[in-house]
Parts: sequence; C-alpha cells; structure tokens
Amino acid sequence: MNDNSRSAIDYLLSAAQGFIIIMIFLSVVFVGIYEGLQTHVIEKVEKKYFYPYPYEEVIDKYARQYNVDNSLVAGIILAESRFSPEAKSHRGAIGLMQIMPETGAWIANNINDQGYNENKLYDPETNIHYGVWYLSFLMKEFGNNEILTVAAYNAGHGQIEEWSKLYGWRKNGFYDYTQIPFKETRDYVHRVFDNKKSYQKLYDKK
Repeated sequence: MNDNSRSAIDYLLSAAQGFIIIMIFLSVVFVGIYEGLQTHVIEKVEKKYFYPYPYEEVIDKYARQYNVDNSLVAGIILAESRFSPEAKSHRGAIGLMQIMPETGAWIANNINDQGYNENKLYDPETNIHYGVWYLSFLMKEFGNNEILTVAAYNAGHGQIEEWSKLYGWRKNGFYDYTQIPFKETRDYVHRVFDNKKSYQKLYDKK
C-alpha cells in the first residue's frame, strides 16, 4: 500500500470517527430534549388530572398569613373535597376544607368575622381562610407537629389528645403515623402527606 492510499484510509477513518462522535452527541442532545418534553407532558397531566391547584393564590395568601405550609393545605383540600367548593359530607362538613358549621362558627368568633352563617363556608376564600386558621391553631396545640395536626384535622383535637395520653405520644417526638390506631385517620394522614409531596414536586419550582 502506497503512502497516498494510506493517507486516504487514515482520512476516511478520522472522518468516520468524527461522524460517530457527532452522531453520539446529537443522540444525547435529542434524548435529553425528548426526556425533557416527556417530563413536561407528564407533569402537565399530573397537574390537570391528579393534583390540580385552583385557588392557589388564596391558599398562598392565608398560608403565609398563618405560617402554614401551602403544599400541606393543598394536600388537605385534595383529600377532603378534591377542590370542590360545593362539597358537603354526610356528616354536614362543608366546602373545600370540609368545615363543620359549628367549627366554622367557633373560628369566626376567634377571628372576629362578623355575620357568620354556614352558607359562607361554600365561599372558597372564606372556607380556605377558616381552614388554614384552624390548621395554624392545631399546629400550635401540637407543638408544630404536622402529623398530629393532620390527624387532629381528621379525627378531632380531643381524640388526638386522648390518644397522646393513652399511648404516651410526645408532641415534639411523634413521627410515625402508622402508630395511629384508627384506620381512617391513619389512611387520611398517609394520603395527605403523599399529596403534600406531590404538590411540592409539581409546584414548588418557582
């Protein structure tokens, strides 16, 4: 093989290597773009069908005012009513955060909201305001322990106090929701915190 032939072969090999490198680079770029688009599409589907966030501005407003995690509030609303302001349970709980009329009256008295009547609980802003205030009240009662707070939102303040005394739960040391003896409340807490994680993942990117 003469020098010219060898040079031509070397040139072709070098060009082929360069082409392969370029193709690998483009493949990586396109895969990255595809995966990015795929992630974007999945997030859009999750937001629309599984973790919607209507009333986000209202939730953020009262979450800031009362120092409550907005993702926790959204997670509770999803578990309670799936963001339906017209929701009413068989027990009589009303609205987005499923507030009982007598609890609403007690909250209205505490926040000095004049002219309360239970129909106000169907108003999204009023319901969120009352619900977030009540969460902040429970947080203070249970030493900022979110698990006990969410459990109390479901089972009632008195019930959690009773369980705490019975089982020796410490407000600043209770982290295992599986110890909750009542299945409905245990499942509720699990669902709310799953929701909270999803809202943080999907919306806390601003």
